[in-house]
Amino acid sequence: MKLSAIQDHLARGLAIVGHAVATRNTLPILSNVYLGTEDGGLRLVATNLDIAITHWVPAKVEEKGSTTIPARLLADVVNGLPNEKIDLSLLADGRAQIKCGRNASHLRATPADDYPPVGAASERPTARITQKALKAALESTVFAAAGDEARPILTGVLTKFTGEKATFAAADNYRIAVAGAPLAEAAPETSLIVPARSYTELLRLLSDVEDLVEITFTPTKNQLQFKLGDTMLVSRLIEGQFPNFQQVVPTSHTTKVTLDRDGFLSAVKLAQVVADASAHIVRFAISTDGGGAIDITAAADVGDHAAHIEAKVEGEGTTIAFNAKYLVDVLSRVEADQFSLELTGPVAPGLLRPLDGRDYLHVVMPVRTPS
Repeated sequence: MKLSAIQDHLARGLAIVGHAVATRNTLPILSNVYLGTEDGGLRLVATNLDIAITHWVPAKVEEKGSTTIPARLLADVVNGLPNEKIDLSLLADGRAQIKCGRNASHLRATPADDYPPVGAASERPTARITQKALKAALESTVFAAAGDEARPILTGVLTKFTGEKATFAAADNYRIAVAGAPLAEAAPETSLIVPARSYTELLRLLSDVEDLVEITFTPTKNQLQFKLGDTMLVSRLIEGQFPNFQQVVPTSHTTKVTLDRDGFLSAVKLAQVVADASAHIVRFAISTDGGGAIDITAAADVGDHAAHIEAKVEGEGTTIAFNAKYLVDVLSRVEADQFSLELTGPVAPGLLRPLDGRDYLHVVMPVRTPS
């Protein structure tokens, strides 16, 4: 193998695939990055067997070939070089030689034959969606997935394609986030569960642009592939049945509060400072007096806090308590100017909706407190 590439292009590619490099594994080669010539360029691959990231780097190929090199070592060497042409070749003794200007490094390499195969799906894309739409949907749902493995199915994000719409849903035992996003074209009806960690890595690759992401489901491998530009992410899928979250989403309410996001978020964050010492519990007393208001209180051994904010209230006054963290999580990530909070008494789930027209809802379970 012998090729040349610009330092900036190679460094960027290594940074992209580096997020998939295994940090804890029983296969030492998973600490390596795969380098192989392909279609007149350089293909970089890293995998931890749950996800694999591939990136194609523009390169001038003189001799075809492939190898693997410790990912951290290679990235550190390349990042330390000037932004000039890098000559990379595989020597007869099996080492990789990297030359740039007056610099030359010789790194231990392992034959690529030992690296797990990671190839592009041969099937036609299942769905196409803009990066901007996918990014917004994932940012508003992935955080709600469960973080522990007690119920593995809840560590994933339900991903459904129906006609020209994609739906993403994530839940733990205390909240549910559901976002809809338009597809670029009609897709066959598909329902999958993607690990939230895979979507977290995909979010690193997405931008607020209208460029399309091609999504391809490979049933024989139980994988989902995302192709965007010169980068591809492949994720394993979680097998099983996602809970019927629709049964938990309230379909009616007795109280509806219209909130200014910034003011409400600031008030909840301030109450959270005290609430963190008492299981994060913040209480809300909603009144219809004078057009509407909310009294927000928190109390713990360390002290107490109270705040009063005006809000538009329709229906009945009520009281309810929530884990402040869950409110802060959603209000910090969904940046609408206003939200509606729909309630049906102190023990029923609360339903948050942004009032900017987006297809999104967030259910938060209340905390039962002594009356």
